[in-house]
Amino acid sequence: MASSLDQIGPLAKTVNDAEIIFDLISGFDPRENTSVPEEKRSVNVHEKKILGVPRSFLASLSKETAANFEESLLKLKNAGYKIIDIDLPLLKYALPAYYIIMPAEASTNLARFDGMRYGPRREGGNIWESFMDTRNLFGGEVRRRVILGTFVLSHGYRDAYYNKAGRLRRVIKKEFTEAFNKVDAIALPTTPSGAFKIGQICDPVAMYLSDIFTVGANIANLPALAVPFGSDDNKMPLSVQFIGRPFSEKTLFKIGRIVEKQ
Repeated sequence: MASSLDQIGPLAKTVNDAEIIFDLISGFDPRENTSVPEEKRSVNVHEKKILGVPRSFLASLSKETAANFEESLLKLKNAGYKIIDIDLPLLKYALPAYYIIMPAEASTNLARFDGMRYGPRREGGNIWESFMDTRNLFGGEVRRRVILGTFVLSHGYRDAYYNKAGRLRRVIKKEFTEAFNKVDAIALPTTPSGAFKIGQICDPVAMYLSDIFTVGANIANLPALAVPFGSDDNKMPLSVQFIGRPFSEKTLFKIGRIVEKQ
């Protein structure tokens, strides 16, 4: 969908299972330009057993989600981790930056799926009808993102939106890098609320806002692990996530196992 943001994210029943899959898929491929050689993956940082929490970023959490998150931090504190507050003032802009960069890249990547070069094809009465019928194979949300991305990249808007989002992305990444000088990982809720039923939310913007805590890792190209923990008043699952410095997946798995045991 979006070349600079997409990341293979295994879904597994346990942290150990996720680690097994990670070990299988994380090898170096010289023909893959996003693949990093093993010798460049080392993280020569002594673990301090310190977790950072950007409190100012969590002000809009519901009471039950906030209470559940604090309970998960208490479990980690009891396991020997120190919890400190950190300041990531630009993290709140990761979501708008994401929803400019992602549709722009999706629009570019999906342009080739016209039924002539790539993808399925529907035959119409002429070339134009074939093209239109083929493009209609995309679902409503995909088409929405293609239209938004095409607008973002159009003449007069590329500098105002896409390029500005790219500059913001670099600053957010630097902010994370500075935070990792103090902590092993950053703890956040995975979502602002419990899981909702399919079709319960129809407003696209409301759906996008559900990504507020997760897109920061994609924007900054960092590994993250989400672990189920607790449930809301409707008995729907809640989750906490941990974001680490590049190539610190093993540290995240270690933290995730502690939460999972609780």
